[in-house]
Amino acid sequence: MNVKKYFVRALHRLQKGPGYTYKELLVWYCDNTNTHGPKRIIKEGPKKKVIWFFLTLLFASLVFWQWGILINTYLSYNVTSSLSIGFKTMKFPAVTVCNANPFKYSEVKHLLKELDKLIEAALERILQPTHGDTITPLLLNGSDNASEGLDLALWNQIPLVLIDEHDKDNPVILWSLRTRGQGWPGAGADCVCLQCSHQGSNNCTYRNFTSAAQAVTEWYILQSTSILSKVPLQERIRMGYQAEDMILACLYGAEPCNYKNFTQIYHPDHGNCYIFNWGMDKEALNSSNPGAEFGLKLILDISQQDYIPYLSSAAGARLMLHQQKSFPFLKDQGIYAMAGTETSIGVLVDELDEYNTSYSIQACLRSCFQNHMAEICGCGHYMFPLPEGVTYCNNDDNPGWAYCYSSLRSSIRQRQICIDSCKETCNDTQYKMTISMADWPSEASEDWIFHILSYERDMSTNVTLDRTGIIKLNIYFQEYNYRTISESAATTIVWLLSSLGGQFGFWMGGSVLCLIEFGEIIIDSLWITVINIIGWCKGLKQKRAQARYPDAPPTVSELVEAHTNLGFQHEEAGPVPSPGAEALPPEPGTPPPNYDSLRMRPLDALGLDSDAEIE
Repeated sequence: MNVKKYFVRALHRLQKGPGYTYKELLVWYCDNTNTHGPKRIIKEGPKKKVIWFFLTLLFASLVFWQWGILINTYLSYNVTSSLSIGFKTMKFPAVTVCNANPFKYSEVKHLLKELDKLIEAALERILQPTHGDTITPLLLNGSDNASEGLDLALWNQIPLVLIDEHDKDNPVILWSLRTRGQGWPGAGADCVCLQCSHQGSNNCTYRNFTSAAQAVTEWYILQSTSILSKVPLQERIRMGYQAEDMILACLYGAEPCNYKNFTQIYHPDHGNCYIFNWGMDKEALNSSNPGAEFGLKLILDISQQDYIPYLSSAAGARLMLHQQKSFPFLKDQGIYAMAGTETSIGVLVDELDEYNTSYSIQACLRSCFQNHMAEICGCGHYMFPLPEGVTYCNNDDNPGWAYCYSSLRSSIRQRQICIDSCKETCNDTQYKMTISMADWPSEASEDWIFHILSYERDMSTNVTLDRTGIIKLNIYFQEYNYRTISESAATTIVWLLSSLGGQFGFWMGGSVLCLIEFGEIIIDSLWITVINIIGWCKGLKQKRAQARYPDAPPTVSELVEAHTNLGFQHEEAGPVPSPGAEALPPEPGTPPPNYDSLRMRPLDALGLDSDAEIE
C-alpha cells in the first residue's frame, strides 16, 4: 500500500511539473549556480548586465571550442615514442637454418622425370644453331634426342614460347615444343610464359622474360609446385635434408650441442628447416657475454651435388635471426651463407616494445592472400599457409589455377585490401647484422678437416665432403648495448577528463557540480515543455468539443424530455373495428413521474404544506 501511495504521489508530481515558467527557471539558475558570470548578469545594472552577458557568452564559446579540440585529439589515438639505451644480459635470438635447395634430387627425380624431359627439350630448341653457328644441345639425362617421347600434357597447360619482338607491331613466334624454329636470337626476343583459365581459352595472361634463364626457372617452379602439392607432407619431409646429415657440428658458448637441440619445421620454399633456441613455451637462452667466443658456432653440409638442376640456381644455406615466438619468413628476411666460407654475423638489437604479442605483418599478408585465392580460385597455393578445408592447387584438379594465381598476384586491388586489413606490429625485435666472410677451410687445413668431418658423419676413412658443400657459421652479439623504442598512448581518458575540467575551470570557474546544475536546468526545461505541450493538446480537445454545441448546454428537464419513452404516450385512434369483433381492453399505463418535484423549494413553503396536510 505504501508503495502504491508513493507511485501515486510521484505521478502527481510528474503531472504538476517544476512549477516554474522558463523565465523563472532561468533567473533561479543564474542566481544559484556556482559558475562565475551568470550571477552578475541578473544582479548588476543595465550596462554591466550587457557587458557580463557578452563576456559569459564569449568564455562559454571558448570552453566549447577547446573541448572540441581536446576530444578530437583523444579520438585520433596518437602515440608517443621513447628511446632508451641500456646495457644488460641479452636473450639469444632464435636461429633458423635451411638449405637453399628444398629436396634431394635423388629423392624427387622420379616425380620430376617428365618435367625434366620437357625442360631439356626446351633448352635444346633454345640452343639450336642460328645463322650457321653450331651449338651442342644440353642433354642432362644422356638421351640422344630430348624431343622424343615427350608428354606434352604439362606443356599444354602452361606453354612456354619464344617471341621475336624486333618489330613491335608484328611479333613473331620463333619456337615452341609444337613447332620447329630457330634458336634464341638474342636481344629483342622475349620468352613468354602463357597462362590461361583453361586449355583452349582466350582468357590468358602473359609473363614476359628477356632472358631464357629466368623464363625456364620460373616455368619450372610453377610446374613443380603443381606436382609436389599432391605429395603428402610426411613424404615431402622425408625427401628433404635431415638434421643429422645437414648439421655436422654445433657449439653454443662453451657448451656442446647437436642436431637434437634444433626444432624441425617444414618451409614451402626451402623444405626442412631447423631452428635453434625456438619454442612457444620454452625459455630463451641467455648469452653470457658479447663476442664471438660466446655465440653459436655451426658447421653445415648442404650436399650441393644433390641439388635439383632447374629448381635451385643458388647454392648455400638460408638463415634468419628472429624472436623465439615468431615464425621465420626466410624468403623476405633471410640471408644466404655461401658454401666454402666461414661467415661471421655480429648482432645488435633494436626492440619495439608496446604490447606483448606474437603478431606478424608478414603472416597476416600471406594468410590474407591465401584466403583470397581459396575464395576466388577454389584452392590454395603451395607456398602459403593452407586454410582449413582447402586443398593445394594442382594441374589435374584445378587446370586454371596458374592463371588465377597470376591474376590475383598482379591485382593491385587485392594487394591493397590485404595491406589495409593488416595492421602494423606492436611488438618487434630487429637484429641488425654485421656480416663478414672468409674462405674455409684453408688450402693448408682442408685435407685433415674434411677427413675428420667425413669420419664423424659417415664413420668412413674416405673423404665424402668437399668445399662446395661445407659452410661454417659464427653468430654472436657484438655488444650488450641495446636500444628499446617504446610506444604508449599519448592520450588517455584521465588526460581527457583533466583537460576538459582545466579548460572549464580556467575560462568559467566551473566544476563537475556546475555541469550537474546545468543538466538539472535542461531537464526542468524539457519537463516544462512536455507539460505545456500536454496542456495545449487538452485545450485543443476542449475547443473541438465546444464546436459541437454552439448554444448553451441543455438543462436536465430538457434532456429528460428529449428522452421520454414514447410507449407511455396516448395512442392515436386506430381503425373502427367491425361489428362482430370484440373490443380489446385498454392497455394499462403509468404516467411519467413529475420531475419538478426534484427542484429545490424554500423551507417556508414546505412548512405550509405540512400544516395543511395535518389539518
